[in-house]
Amino acid sequence: MNLHDYANEDACGLAELIRRGDVSAAEVETAARAAIAALNPTVNAVIEIEPAAPGRPLPDGRFRGVPFLRKDLVAQAAGALNECGSRLAEGLRAKVTSELTHRHDAAGLVTLGRTATPELGFSVVTEPVATGPVRNPWQPDRTAGGSSGGAAAAVASGMVPMAHANDGGGSIRIPAACTGLVGLKPTRGRVSLGPGHGSVLLGLGIEHAVTRTVRDCAALLDATHGPAIGDPFVLPAPVRPYAEEVGAPVERLRIAVATDAWNGADVDADVVAATQAAARLCEALGHDVAEAAPSFDVEAFDRANLRLWTGSIAYAVDKIAAATGRQPEPDTLEVATLACYEHGRRVTAADIYEADDLINAVSRKVGGFFADWDVLITPTVARTAPPLGLLSGAAPGWTAESWTAAIFAFAPFTALFNATGQPAISLPLGWAADGLPIGVQFVGRFGREDVLLRLAASLEVAHPWIDRRPPLWAGAF
Repeated sequence: MNLHDYANEDACGLAELIRRGDVSAAEVETAARAAIAALNPTVNAVIEIEPAAPGRPLPDGRFRGVPFLRKDLVAQAAGALNECGSRLAEGLRAKVTSELTHRHDAAGLVTLGRTATPELGFSVVTEPVATGPVRNPWQPDRTAGGSSGGAAAAVASGMVPMAHANDGGGSIRIPAACTGLVGLKPTRGRVSLGPGHGSVLLGLGIEHAVTRTVRDCAALLDATHGPAIGDPFVLPAPVRPYAEEVGAPVERLRIAVATDAWNGADVDADVVAATQAAARLCEALGHDVAEAAPSFDVEAFDRANLRLWTGSIAYAVDKIAAATGRQPEPDTLEVATLACYEHGRRVTAADIYEADDLINAVSRKVGGFFADWDVLITPTVARTAPPLGLLSGAAPGWTAESWTAAIFAFAPFTALFNATGQPAISLPLGWAADGLPIGVQFVGRFGREDVLLRLAASLEVAHPWIDRRPPLWAGAF
């Protein structure tokens, strides 16, 4: 299988070719490895390639033989490196296999290696000192976003058709917006975090993937959703497979659109224009669209996130330090991470409980807004992918407060829906004058991924993006 044919198929397409016998799983894997070898020296998305295992048996799952990559954070495989983008964790290996990894394996996915993440996942760019910056395939002097930037760059460049990602404040949707991909953050509890975690960031974090097509996003969620034993969050099962939502009729929806950032951050004019164009497209498809935005205590929300995020960093750093015998210091942690660690060490248990109460209050307010609306449209991020180095966590002078403020200035729209637990998807519906993609975020009611996937699939047909290719593209080799 040549790279042009490989890169121009999505995951469902590759799986169908393998199922029909048009190509073998081995041929597809060879193409994927060739794509990584050709592009990764420039893009730097993949930090470890697992050795080939010819003849290994593959489960007869939905994605039998489809190449895949796992982000180096949260989901893990027993015995495999799990370094979380940090020098502090260099050489650390996972002790257990995540439920999600088991489900990826059962679906027949062939996991070829690990993708880069910023240090401990706490950034909107992926430029860790430990493994080096990930470059955006659209413009290699720009970031691919974060924290799932390695996954996004690998998929956007055609190394693999989809890749594991996770999202505690926008980390699926932000890199999807920066690289022109589909990025769904499912509802809290839709995908198990076990057995290593009951929750991540007290319920803010969720697992899924970045993909090039809506059908891949839906079909993968079919393969991975549902609780595991002991999960603290358990949702009702969907009424039908998510894959069946793709192409299904979309009911007339009440859609709100908001382009002003809740925190007053500046939003670029081309991002606003792309969001408004997406709203007009929804209106043309027969939906009722009007300007409206949720109202909540933004200052309290930001304060709660600072406590939860830095408290989580402090816990993670101390846990890793105990496992590796290294000390948290400038030689092992980046400037921003060390500042957040020191801040988090001062966060008390009472602070965490108060933060949880603040998040609950925000969630109730936003939930009331969605009593009147089926979907909210916003920009995914406030501007297109910034230059490499602009938000480097290794730069001098960061404090916990200035670092989180910088994160919220670039991505003011995403973290709210980690707090509420609602599903939210970024779609590549706009393009800036310089050719960089612009993501538009669609937020649904709690538990209603089905509505988002139906709407997203209809927008994919009405305003297709699949034929847009970045300059760094496997199909060009």
